Amino acid sequence: MEPGTRVRWRRRASRWRRTVLAAFICGAVVLPLSGAARPEIPAPPPAALAAPTAGTLEQTYSAHRANAAEASRMAAAHGDRHRAAADRALSDPSRRLLAFDGRGAGLATEVFGDLARADRVAVLVPGSDTSLDTYGRFRAAALALHRQLAAGAPAGTGTAVVAWLGYETPDTVSGAVVTTDRADDAAPRLRSLVADLRRITGPDARLSLLCHSYGSVVCARAAAGLDVADIALVGSPGTGADSAAALRPSARIWAARGAEDWVEHVPHLSADLFGTTVGFGTDPLSPDFGARVFAAGDGGHSDYFDPGSLSLTNLARIALGETAEVTHD
Repeated sequence: MEPGTRVRWRRRASRWRRTVLAAFICGAVVLPLSGAARPEIPAPPPAALAAPTAGTLEQTYSAHRANAAEASRMAAAHGDRHRAAADRALSDPSRRLLAFDGRGAGLATEVFGDLARADRVAVLVPGSDTSLDTYGRFRAAALALHRQLAAGAPAGTGTAVVAWLGYETPDTVSGAVVTTDRADDAAPRLRSLVADLRRITGPDARLSLLCHSYGSVVCARAAAGLDVADIALVGSPGTGADSAAALRPSARIWAARGAEDWVEHVPHLSADLFGTTVGFGTDPLSPDFGARVFAAGDGGHSDYFDPGSLSLTNLARIALGETAEVTHD
């Protein structure tokens, strides 16, 4: 190819990338304006409790279950049967709720396993469109992960998964999903959760963050010096940082993307628009970013925690600290 031809080709490619990004931004910002706002669902304020410890976990779980039961009654009286059912399920005596807030889209932090005695703890951070109304699919991912951890852990090693719906996730088609604003708000909450987990489990437990989609932006914003061993980003649109080192992590940073994940086609660019930065920059799978890239198989954007999948197997290996066993493409 002649030098002039290469230059023209690069210019066309650059214009094409900018055009795609502009269309993506326009769709995210403009399309939601046509949707009707959902009426507010009444719910009680969250239970006011002291920071949990290993000795107070059962009281913490019980208080949040009671709050979920009251939220269910209020939602039913309001005529929202779907939310009432979701809240009622969370109030079941078998559920271990480290936090619950039924107001608005809703927040919940649920524990799978014996957290007080766990040697390996994985925190699952969800992406867009996750709320109490869609909580079932997030819980299914956490259950699959916990089963995988329990099956793969060495004898005598306790495991737990913490499903952290601790922030208001953006809608997939919205302006919020293409900025770091929600992640910046969520990051201090995630750091607070890790501090709570350290208080409950003690300093010898191994903590990992497994972060899906927009959740990877949240984890990236919280990463600086966070007391966890590993942070795995799956289906990530980017982190808002140019490199893993720029996140100033004390943890190892991992990244993976399934072969059929549509997020591969999101432009890894950023642009200033209406006074805010839109887009998340460098692809976490690129060599320039510097993450440890691992294999995620042929799955799509919602398939990373499917039972039997390569991605789930590798995520469990990371959480268990069996990093030499993690496979790579």
